[in-house]
Amino acid sequence: MTVAEPISIPIWPTGAPGSENWTHQEQLTPPSASLNIPVVRNVVQPTLTLYLPKPQDATGAAVIVCPGGAYHFLAIEHEGTEVAKWLNKRGVAACVLRYRLLHTAARDEDFLQQFHDTMADHSRMSALCEQLFPLIIADGKQAVRLTRQHASAWALLPERIGIMGFSAGGAVTTGTATQYDPGSRPNFVAPIYSAPFAFEQVPADAPPLFIALASDDQMAVRSSIPLYSAWQAAGHAAELHIYAKGGHGFGMNTQNLPSDSWVDRFGEWLDTLW
Repeated sequence: MTVAEPISIPIWPTGAPGSENWTHQEQLTPPSASLNIPVVRNVVQPTLTLYLPKPQDATGAAVIVCPGGAYHFLAIEHEGTEVAKWLNKRGVAACVLRYRLLHTAARDEDFLQQFHDTMADHSRMSALCEQLFPLIIADGKQAVRLTRQHASAWALLPERIGIMGFSAGGAVTTGTATQYDPGSRPNFVAPIYSAPFAFEQVPADAPPLFIALASDDQMAVRSSIPLYSAWQAAGHAAELHIYAKGGHGFGMNTQNLPSDSWVDRFGEWLDTLW
């Protein structure tokens, strides 16, 4: 039996709240000498792209996958579609989320310069993220809500819907994991080498947590260890993997390091949840 082709649906069919006046256009920037991966940027209307496993393999579980990209772009392949395909092989549906991003220049050359300049200006980057965070957390919560609403149509079990994110997508994941309402509560969460995200407290019914990162990625160390410790202190299930080497942004890339196996550890952890 063949697997259905991926389909994309808007998560806010009547328009994304809080950015109704955005007029820029989503675009794909190919790899370059400055940025050696293809990236999606200028997302205005967030979407979910659904990848379904073969029906005979399906576990009923689904993972919303949030690629990273410093809030400027989405590393759509090694932190998005490649993750989705791996999950499908394990019988898990994947929904790749294109969440809202900072507005960047239309010309690729201008975008790359803008990106490097903004990342070098910590105060400006912090101010931009402060404005963006409520929007991307709303996108994460809505993605969970929408996936659960489609559970019957997509042959999913509504109690097996989780969210995973990389770097900036890890902040989307952590925000969703700590700010949900009853309809948007994920059943499991996996921030991978997450960017920092401040949260006030761990919810009383917080879902199981899986974290993976490399110890030579200090940003992820600073964000991940406090998150794990908070989950543990609140008495909730949590698993933490810290690899000696791997750097930031490894995703599904092969580096011939132990960190390459993080996704296998995630798959094993998933199997313990049901």
